[in-house]
Amino acid sequence: MRQIWAIARRELRSFFDSLMAYIMLILFLGFSGFFTWISGADVFFVKQASLQSFFGIAYWTLFFFIPALTMRLLAEENRSGTIELLLTKPINNWQLIIGKFLATLILIVIALVLTLPYYITVANLGPVDHGAIWSGYLALLLMSGAYIAIGIFASSISHNQIVGFLLALFIGIFFHIIFSILAGGFTGTIGSVLNYLSISDHFESMSRGVIDSKDLIYFLSLILLGLIAAEAVLAKRKA
Repeated sequence: MRQIWAIARRELRSFFDSLMAYIMLILFLGFSGFFTWISGADVFFVKQASLQSFFGIAYWTLFFFIPALTMRLLAEENRSGTIELLLTKPINNWQLIIGKFLATLILIVIALVLTLPYYITVANLGPVDHGAIWSGYLALLLMSGAYIAIGIFASSISHNQIVGFLLALFIGIFFHIIFSILAGGFTGTIGSVLNYLSISDHFESMSRGVIDSKDLIYFLSLILLGLIAAEAVLAKRKA
């Protein structure tokens, strides 16, 4: 566990030293704040004390921001050759991957914590469904975890940050959009499977305040699969 936290601290420090963390936080808060409070579909327009507009924009901004955060996690190590040096140290592949995963997830948690004033403000505007709001935050966190795992896998098979970014987006877009679109063209078992593979279906359910075991299993499975795939790439390189 000590090795994992050492790697996580190293990556967090790298995020803030490179200004990537500050840029991401400013852009995330800027986009989410604008569409939550100012745009034509904001809280005041819908005349309802809820954060659905925030969850809707965060659903998209995190989809693009997370690949930007993960693109360098292993791709830069591959390019510079430091991945081999890291793998010779007294850490295993899982400790390396989980450390980098936790660092990125902690940064996302920081971004979400900074939006809690939105929650406080909405709660003061009128009756609010607190359960739905906390469920929505959990949905954002689980979705972020899934995309971080996908991004780490994409970064593990690349020697170029831009390639890692584009590959993470390409894989993510299937879960974010394409499976949902395909599900609309099929019925029966195929349609149900495609619909289940779509992140939007699970996210929308949780953001409305419904926490179902199938949604939790879906997100946790996606996270695990992404991390297992990244570990397999590292194990093959180490062999």
